[in-house]
Amino acid sequence: MSFRMYVTLSEDDEILMFGVDPESGALVPEGGVAVTGRPAPLAVDPSGKFMFVGRRDIPAVSSYSIDQATGDLALIGTAPLESDPCYLATDNTGKFLLSSYYAAGRAAVHRIDDSGAVHTPSVEWLATGRGAHSIQTDASNTFAFVPHIAGGNGPNAIFQFKFDQVTGRLTPNTPATVTPEDEAGPRHYCFHPKLDTLYVSNEQGCSVTGYNFDRSNGTLEAFQTLSTLPDDYEGRNSCAQIRITPDGKFVYAPNRGHNSIACFAIDETTGRMTAAGRFASEPVPRAIGLEPNGRFLYAAGLESGKLAAYRIDSESGALEPIGTYTVGAAPMWVLITERGQRSARPPTRSVGSVQHACRSLNKQRPQNILAPTHSGGNEHG
Repeated sequence: MSFRMYVTLSEDDEILMFGVDPESGALVPEGGVAVTGRPAPLAVDPSGKFMFVGRRDIPAVSSYSIDQATGDLALIGTAPLESDPCYLATDNTGKFLLSSYYAAGRAAVHRIDDSGAVHTPSVEWLATGRGAHSIQTDASNTFAFVPHIAGGNGPNAIFQFKFDQVTGRLTPNTPATVTPEDEAGPRHYCFHPKLDTLYVSNEQGCSVTGYNFDRSNGTLEAFQTLSTLPDDYEGRNSCAQIRITPDGKFVYAPNRGHNSIACFAIDETTGRMTAAGRFASEPVPRAIGLEPNGRFLYAAGLESGKLAAYRIDSESGALEPIGTYTVGAAPMWVLITERGQRSARPPTRSVGSVQHACRSLNKQRPQNILAPTHSGGNEHG
């Protein structure tokens, strides 16, 4: 079993690539691909054959074929977009690319052909509201959700849609939105792999909310919210991405400002969460990624340009630091896939090449993980 990691470096215009040791979690540099226009969100189709990259300054999305033996990328084509995307995901058939647009306040669907090329114009270009931050379909591929943040930058709501997997069309569900009780600012979410629940990271609320998912109607109902921060913390903070382990035992959400990764243990019957610790990370840990077996977590510091690696304790969910790697300027996404086999669903759901040398990856002894600082961490989009 072999894994490859992809890290978008938005200020270096590059996708950096690493081999991931499945036993130790150590990273080995494996070159990179030049991608102009501030590359940020990544997604992989269910077959593991194609990767999609949002280029936010152009704006556009590029599709790449993935060499099944090596994980190397080869450009297929680039499609122009109406605005800059902050999130990408394919549907479960791999025939449609879904995307959300923070500044434009939109959700879109584009058709993907058999070669992996993204087609324009879009099938959907729906106005939702400023602060639209992510979009995915559920396991049945018949429903989709689009969270919107709060704090004056969005309507503080999760938009609920029915998804037609034949046409790619989105239709507002009933009710059309779910609104948190406070100004939580829902941003990203992940489905539990076994239970009818999903978990949402709240950007402004600095919390994670568990929602019951009505599989028949495609609607959400909140049942629990827990803070990602310690009670005595008074500095600035915001939450970003969220990841769940493949066995559904633990959820992780990064704190941008407190500069830590919050862990929550999940009850295997009820789906309720219990706080299981906070672990120091790099300054402004915007992007996090899980190794497909759920043994290792990686957190990218937007301000430091470094990637912190952790071993996950399978019993407690605790993160044990195993190394820190210098990657480059403004890492925005961390995606890990299995080489040589059909990939699982994109990590957020259960996401001619030019080779470059790795940017001074630490191949010696790992650096110490940085202690949290109380700097601000409010980076949008």
